[in-house]
Amino acid sequence: MLKDTSGDRPNPARKNLFPLFLIIVLGLLFAGIKQDNFIARQGWGLLSAEIMLAALAFFYWGFEQGKASSREIALIAVLGAVAAIGRIPFAALPNVQPTTFMVIVCGFVFGPRAGFMVGSTAALVSNFFLGQGPWTPWQMFTWGLAGASAGLIKIVYPNIGTSGMSVFNFVWGYFFGWIMNLWFWTAFIQPLNWQSFVATYASSFWFDTFHAAGNAAFYLLFGASFTIILKRFRRKLKIRIIEEQPKI
Repeated sequence: MLKDTSGDRPNPARKNLFPLFLIIVLGLLFAGIKQDNFIARQGWGLLSAEIMLAALAFFYWGFEQGKASSREIALIAVLGAVAAIGRIPFAALPNVQPTTFMVIVCGFVFGPRAGFMVGSTAALVSNFFLGQGPWTPWQMFTWGLAGASAGLIKIVYPNIGTSGMSVFNFVWGYFFGWIMNLWFWTAFIQPLNWQSFVATYASSFWFDTFHAAGNAAFYLLFGASFTIILKRFRRKLKIRIIEEQPKI
């Protein structure tokens, strides 16, 4: 029998220690919100970035606990790098880039877990060229959610079709902007009230619209061919177990 050992279980000690570490980090963050101490005085912008880091650590820990093969991990790394590179040439255009569309297609083909990892990797890698900062965890989390939600759409609506996926890509242009607006609002806007909240979201409307239209256009132009290519790679990832025939 041929056995793939690349997805063996990780060290049990790390499996037991990580939830405790996550609970401690989240406890410190929420304590900082309630008390007048150093954690609270650092500001909502930095606090929100730390919360995103804790959430990312949780998702990455969940991926590590899964039985992903080395071939799957390598493919996720390559797809994340390709999605990141696709963002760089379009940096001069306001929110028009193929990264979101590529992440969504990856999640649709390979599932929610791979979609999240491709999206978060794309944000991290592309920001090495475009600039790292406290916005990076938010972008990693948001693009990761785009890929994960595409995987869930495939499960719920497996025959969604080109028109449905185009609408899905269009809507995620707004979702991405709305989530990133939370970081901008907490980090740069004072005071934090409903008036400033509405003003922040209203000011990003056209940028979000360009993002949404770009996502739909990229999918209509390249979605079908990109999906076919990724499905071929998915078939190659499957491992066939061959039972040895008894000798007579």
